[in-house]
Amino acid sequence: MFYTCGPNEAMVVSGFGRSPPLMIAGGRVFVLPCIQQIQRITLNTLTLNVKSDKVYTRHGVPISVTGIAQVKIQGQNKEMLATACQMFMGKSEAEVSNIALETLEGHQRAIIAHLTVEEIYQDRKKFSEQVFKVASSDLVNMGIGVVSYTLKDVHDDQDYLTSLGKARTAQVQKDARIGEAQYKRDAVIREAQAMQEKVSAQYLNEIEMAKAQRDYELKKASYDYEVNTKKAESEMAYQLQVAKTKQQIEEETMQVKVVERSQQIMLQEQEITRKEMDRWLRRLRPLNSTGRGPWWTCCWRNYHWSVTLGVGLGGCMDREKD
Repeated sequence: MFYTCGPNEAMVVSGFGRSPPLMIAGGRVFVLPCIQQIQRITLNTLTLNVKSDKVYTRHGVPISVTGIAQVKIQGQNKEMLATACQMFMGKSEAEVSNIALETLEGHQRAIIAHLTVEEIYQDRKKFSEQVFKVASSDLVNMGIGVVSYTLKDVHDDQDYLTSLGKARTAQVQKDARIGEAQYKRDAVIREAQAMQEKVSAQYLNEIEMAKAQRDYELKKASYDYEVNTKKAESEMAYQLQVAKTKQQIEEETMQVKVVERSQQIMLQEQEITRKEMDRWLRRLRPLNSTGRGPWWTCCWRNYHWSVTLGVGLGGCMDREKD
């Protein structure tokens, strides 16, 4: 006869021809009636509410702790399945849960006794890891694996945790005030540093600008000096050329005046000579009765005093012969 089971259930077939018993986690199996027996064991994940009331901690403070654990018989592991079948065959799911719960609660109590309230309350993750580690090593010998464990609640009847919370709150508030004061102090310091850096950068910028202005002024003065020097040299050359030209003109003018003066003097001398000749000739011989003057007077009048005396007298003598 065939029997089937789901994935969350295991079957164990024993009896005739089944030594050791056949274990099947999910599937179907043929069982001979009357000479073979079949038993079932649950593979469901069991949720356990692990409570430990008024357990004394290392410093003697009684506290109550509640944890949530997930456990399961490992059907995929043949060895653990065989162990679980030996331990829980014929037991209901509630009975399996109760056994696992008592084991977890015992380990939870043992760990609470070795820790302080502060360690449990402030580092819940560490407490959960310790319970999970110790309980897993024990339950695995029963074929049960601990899937997870989480600390749910910690409380006491002596208001120890309340006082601890108040002290922690006061400490947190104190730290917050100190942190705020330090933040404000650091902010003021950073602001002052930023202002100092800004002023330093501004001064450096002004210094660079002053240096650039100085370099510009020096270069400009140098360029202006060169330009003014060239201008002065050009002006001096122009003035010198003008003076030379003016001097040259004056020299030529003077030469013209000298020539003119020489000519005037020569003309004056000629005039004086002429007048002197005229007076000499008038004194030399008076006019004749015919009204004609001496032969030399007509020659004088005809040929001017500048002609040589011999040439002029020859002409006059020719006229007398006529």
